[in-house]
Amino acid sequence: MSRYLFVVPPLTGHINPTAAVGAELARRGHDVAWAGHPATLRPLLPAGARVHPVIDDALDARLRSARERWLTLHGAAVLKFLWEEFIVPLGHAMLPGVEAAIAAFRPDVLVADQQAIAGPVAARRSGVTWATSASTPAELLRPLASMPKVEAWVESLMTDFRLASGVTDTVDLRFSDRLVLVFTTSALVGDVARFPGHWVFTGPALAGRPDRGGFPWEWLDPDRRKVLISLGTLNGPAGERFFRTAMETLADLGADPQAIVVAPPGTIEAPPPHVLVTDHVPQLALLPRLDAVVSHGGHNTVAETLSHGLPLVVCPIRDDQPIIAQQVVDAGAGVRVRFGRVRPADLRAALLAVLDVPSYRAAARRVRESFAAAGGADAAADHLEKLS
Repeated sequence: MSRYLFVVPPLTGHINPTAAVGAELARRGHDVAWAGHPATLRPLLPAGARVHPVIDDALDARLRSARERWLTLHGAAVLKFLWEEFIVPLGHAMLPGVEAAIAAFRPDVLVADQQAIAGPVAARRSGVTWATSASTPAELLRPLASMPKVEAWVESLMTDFRLASGVTDTVDLRFSDRLVLVFTTSALVGDVARFPGHWVFTGPALAGRPDRGGFPWEWLDPDRRKVLISLGTLNGPAGERFFRTAMETLADLGADPQAIVVAPPGTIEAPPPHVLVTDHVPQLALLPRLDAVVSHGGHNTVAETLSHGLPLVVCPIRDDQPIIAQQVVDAGAGVRVRFGRVRPADLRAALLAVLDVPSYRAAARRVRESFAAAGGADAAADHLEKLS
């Protein structure tokens, strides 16, 4: 049997795919461990999972504060902040701990998330085989190709980090030269033949997650349609306006559909009786009971929704979300609205479209079939086994 070490940033959406793939590898008898922030990892991993702490609580608090500032930025400042104040500093902070985890765990294969650039550097320095976990397909599509100076600037930051760490080969730290696991399929990204052969499109890697409990399942009415409205784990102050718009929309629609709204405590006061407001839902367990999802376009939520054949209303905020939203629209599986300017009438029309027009659900089911055929966590585990 082989040993696999997953290196991840303290971001839920980046951890979830590795949790599913790691669980499958463990089921096959392999030894699996994670390197990251223990308090973020443990609620998302199987009970008893081995975690090497490479991010302490103080650093995690600083990163969370930085992300809050990032959410207030716009335009090129978003990308500049992401790389200069999150990805690169995180790489420097994680590198000693990742190297200690390699020395202690002695993995045959290290699997690094694209934003955990300490992983590939540590793997190169120790001679360990390295694979990439691409938790979003956005980087693969070269979103900065139309801005060559900006793309060159990002590459220079990675080069500086790599050389400062003593790694002299020219590998792009975002893409392993042995295996890149991409958790989507051609149904969303188009023809995958244009990508290198070692980039494997497995579809979403989904697995049961630990449930915090407390969700009022009895509140769900089996005779009414149901929608989930969620902006993911990060939404910032701008989310407050969107949630007000959503409440107006839902009040106008009346008792059907029921809506489960995931929002920070205190964001929504006195919701209508057919609206449940909570700061957390067991999303994978809830999706089979839903009819549609309103999302910010985070890759995890979109992939999980389409894996259940459900259509979406997508309201992208920043980062890779506009790319993911456009993929949903191009696939015919949803409607896109403008996050910052959406009005109740716009959101109402979009929501009724995905609920009432059969073509959206039919397209979502076609994407679901593509995901199922790709193999998910099983296929990812197959490819990782070939590396060890």
